[in-house]
Amino acid sequence: MKVGSSLSIALRALGRNKLQTALTMLGMTIGVAAVLTMIALGTGAETAIEDQVRAAGMNLIIVTAGNYKPKQEDLSGGAVEPSAWRRGGSRDRVRAAVWDPRDRPVVRFVGHPEDDPMEKHDHPTAAQRLGDAEAGLGAAATLTSADADAIRAMSGVQYVAEGVHQNVHVVSGDKRWFTRLHGTDTALPLIRRAWTFTHGRFFTAKEQKATAQALVLGSVAAQKLFGDADPVGQTVHIWNQPFEVVGVVTSSSFLVAPAAGDDQFDAVYVPFTTVHRLLNLSKLNDIEITSKSTGEVTRLSKAITELLRFRHNIGVANPDDFTVTTQARQALARGGLRPDVARAVVGNVSGLEQVTLEQLAKTLDRASRTMTALLASIAGVSLLVGGIGIMNIMLLSVTERTHEIGIRRAVGARSQDVLLQFLVEAIALSIAGGLVGVVLGVAASGTISSMLRWSTSVSMESVVLSFGIAAAVGIFFGWYPARQAARLDPIDSLRYE
Repeated sequence: MKVGSSLSIALRALGRNKLQTALTMLGMTIGVAAVLTMIALGTGAETAIEDQVRAAGMNLIIVTAGNYKPKQEDLSGGAVEPSAWRRGGSRDRVRAAVWDPRDRPVVRFVGHPEDDPMEKHDHPTAAQRLGDAEAGLGAAATLTSADADAIRAMSGVQYVAEGVHQNVHVVSGDKRWFTRLHGTDTALPLIRRAWTFTHGRFFTAKEQKATAQALVLGSVAAQKLFGDADPVGQTVHIWNQPFEVVGVVTSSSFLVAPAAGDDQFDAVYVPFTTVHRLLNLSKLNDIEITSKSTGEVTRLSKAITELLRFRHNIGVANPDDFTVTTQARQALARGGLRPDVARAVVGNVSGLEQVTLEQLAKTLDRASRTMTALLASIAGVSLLVGGIGIMNIMLLSVTERTHEIGIRRAVGARSQDVLLQFLVEAIALSIAGGLVGVVLGVAASGTISSMLRWSTSVSMESVVLSFGIAAAVGIFFGWYPARQAARLDPIDSLRYE
């Protein structure tokens, strides 16, 4: 007998008692839905943990303009180079250097040179800001957007974001807040995986290309300027220039908490192209890069160094005019090692970043695996109950249809035909229940994610696995009843009432 004929007979048989069939399918439906939901929760938890660890910057590489000698100190807190104190006019151009509550220097300039087209802005000049060749390597300003584009084309690079940074006063009505301005790239939210937007969005590639005066507020800065109100669409002023607020960013990670002076959420973000236009600049303070794999950070940082030395025409005997920093090197430096020792360790231990990542994630991964195993065990019990239900109903069906089996055998059906018919019925029950279970599992995962804010991830692999388990359960628990039906004696079956 062909499988098609067996399937047709099986569907007619199952349709005779719809309630019984539906109740049998229900156990399988619940089991498959539970399996799919548990897999989605477990996979989502693992992905969330990986994102949290990556949010800590373990795959982050930062290329900074300049290469300061030991004992040289950056008194500017960022974009204003120390050389500004030594050149471009007398020191009486600097009115005062005061410290803000976060121990960052505020350099106040008065007057502007003739080559500064933005006279109404209260900011240092381009020359004071980015330095020149005579100021030494610490004030070198050789990083460009072309360098960033070259880095983007490298193998193993995930995201790249250019950066120009300033300390600024942001003004909204009668409120004024001193904070950090980051002229950056649209890729920054992809690098900062711990970010989430409480209002609005990040500025777009179109706005960046048009040098639009669009601004994203960090949650701390937004609170200081607008309180709990939604600031999207409002206008703030920086350097007496209007900027439209397009979004508010905060942290979604328990590893990164917003705090005043944290340089990430007590900050504002605008397109770096806008900063270049307003401040008459063409260089970058830094370039942020993430690698596709944390284990590639060491190799990639060396490759970036070689690339930039080639692009900047730096001779073999000459030092870099930039600084490449990785998260592992920073961690070692914070641990009390001398900087030269830390550089030597990072430069000679392959895969150090990957080790650091594994150590950081080990406890969280173990907890995630334990929870996933527990949830999978619960789902497995549901599938077992569903399979037992199928076996029970099929054994009952064999008993109820014994006379039918005898008639089929009397007209020429073989025992293999009877076995195939009942086996197809069991598989049809499990697959039908599995299909409904997949739909319910996907819906349940989405509901859990939206209502409880838990991370879930439903992949095609998990759907195929759940569906395959349903078919396997049908075959496993349907085989015994089908075998019992095939072994019935035709004469005894015809006599059965």
